[in-house]
This record gives sequence, C-alpha cells and structure tokens, in this order.
Amino acid sequence: MATETRTLDVPGSVLTYDVHAPATDGGLPPLFVLGNPMEAAGFAQLVGEIGDRTVLTYDPRGTARSTLDPDGGVRVEDHAADLHAVAQAAAVGPVDVFGSSGGGVTGLAWAAAHPEDVRCLVSHEPPLTALLQDRDVLVRAQADIVATYEESGFGPAMAKFIRLVFTTEPLTEAYLDQPAPDPAQFGMPTEDDGRRDDLLLGRSLSTMPRWEPPLDDVRALLRDGDLRVLPAIGAASPPGALASRGAAALAQELGTRPVVFPGDHGGFAKNEWSPDNDPPAFWARLREVLAC
Repeated sequence: MATETRTLDVPGSVLTYDVHAPATDGGLPPLFVLGNPMEAAGFAQLVGEIGDRTVLTYDPRGTARSTLDPDGGVRVEDHAADLHAVAQAAAVGPVDVFGSSGGGVTGLAWAAAHPEDVRCLVSHEPPLTALLQDRDVLVRAQADIVATYEESGFGPAMAKFIRLVFTTEPLTEAYLDQPAPDPAQFGMPTEDDGRRDDLLLGRSLSTMPRWEPPLDDVRALLRDGDLRVLPAIGAASPPGALASRGAAALAQELGTRPVVFPGDHGGFAKNEWSPDNDPPAFWARLREVLAC
C-alpha cells in the first residue's frame, strides 16, 4: 500500500488523515477504518493486511497528529462532521466503514447524518451507554472518571476506566460506592504529572455517554436500502462488558444479531496485552462481512 498523508481544516481542528492506495485496485469499495479516541496508528496491523482496495484512516480531533482548538467541540456530532469532511475531501466515493469502540459510535452518527457517504457500517463493540438498562448509573460512573481525572490525574482515572470496561454485570448503585481502585494494580502511575490533555478521560467521557443514537433515522435508511449497519462483537470479549453490551443493544434495536469477529475488543491488533489476537483472521472476517 502506498500511503499519502493529508491535512484538512475543519471548525475547531486541523485533521490529519491517510489515504492508503493498493498496488492493484480490485474495484472494491474503499474502506474507512476508524476509532475514537484511537488514532490511525492503532490500525496499522489491520491496514497491513488489506491489499485490494483504498483504505482511509485518520486521527480524531485532539489526538496524535490532529489538533483541537481550545474552544473546539468534541461531541459525537462534531466527530461525525469531521468524518463527513474527510470523506468528501478524499473524494473516493461512498465508503464501507469499520468503526471500533468509540469509532463505532461516531461512525453511526456519521452514517445517520450523511448516508450518501456510507455504504456499509460495521460498528464493532460501540459503548452505546444510552441503549443500556443501567444507563443512569453508567453515565454517573463515567462522569466520576472525568472528575477523578481533573482532580487526581491520569493514573487514578485510568484505573477507574479499566475497572468499568471490564465489569461484566449491569451497574447498580453499589458500584458507585466502591473504594477507588489502586492505579498500581493496573500498572498505572500513582503520581499526578499535571497533564490534562487526555481526550478519553477528559472531554470524550463528558459527552459520548449521553449521546442518543437517532435510531428512527437509521431504521428508515435500512428499510430504504440506503445503508447497512452491522453491530459486531469480539468472540473473546466478555459478553457482559460495556462495549459488548452496546453492540448487542444496537443489534436488538435494529432487529438483527451481532456479527462475531475473532479476538477481543481490539481483535484487529496483536500485542502484549492480547497475544492471541489474529489480524489476518480479523481482516478475513471483515472482508467476508463487507461482501455480503
């Protein structure tokens, strides 16, 4: 794949995105691979498996190579507008989309707002808090992470985030009454370095959990055949975890069943935390799903 990196001015940010062109174009729809707040680099292993179509990747506003103005918005709608802007600037026509985690949320918002951009969306383990039965407690738990980040910094906040995403039961009031976890237990720093620029622990968790998916609009697009939306889960992901439950809830709302992918929440990348993930197998499954 030959990669061209470009920048794009949008309200509140300068976005950096990549166009990966195959040596031989197989005539297949382009694929936009995205996360939130995961940047493009997190998908390098997956992109390395794709050789038959153009692939777009990008860094969401406020992460890695993309800037965020002091007064720039980070609502789901802001990210969706960015995705539309990148797709238009890349000028590659309607795209298939693989959205991971928060990217599955922002991808859904983008597809609903601009269905002319998107042919098929695979929403892989989107943490759609608003669709879950324990949404009120979840919103408060995520707001507490933000408050902890502002008060105590990265380590204590990330420890709470890790505990949340690995909890496999719906949350009750008792969850909020637990003692704070020890950051060292999760390999996180215990000292506050003073930085407050982590998008996930700061402004993203202040906005994304409260986003209400426009389900009526999505259902209408599905009925008209203008869009395909495929909620997806990882075979190795805990079925009761927040992101897995988000995918299952979205599938239920759309009258379908989640598509199962190999690996865990980040099954497209093999690393020291997930040594059993298999990027080639993940891409084989994604290619199969997109061809249906």
